Amino acid sequence: MSEEEKAEVLVVASKVKNYIKTTSELSTSAEVYNVLSQKVRELCDQAIENAKNAKRKTVMAKDF
Repeated sequence: MSEEEKAEVLVVASKVKNYIKTTSELSTSAEVYNVLSQKVRELCDQAIENAKNAKRKTVMAKDF
């Protein structure tokens, strides 16, 4: 994976910001989106491995 792909934000920033604001009345730092995207990448990477280990070509909910 290239550095550019690693830097790509995978979450909808406005939705995350709105969720945090309406749930807690807290603001959201701009850094949150990159950190959250990395967490999503990690979860997806694990799900990909689980699907491959099950000899499937489709990642399914149960892989998470």
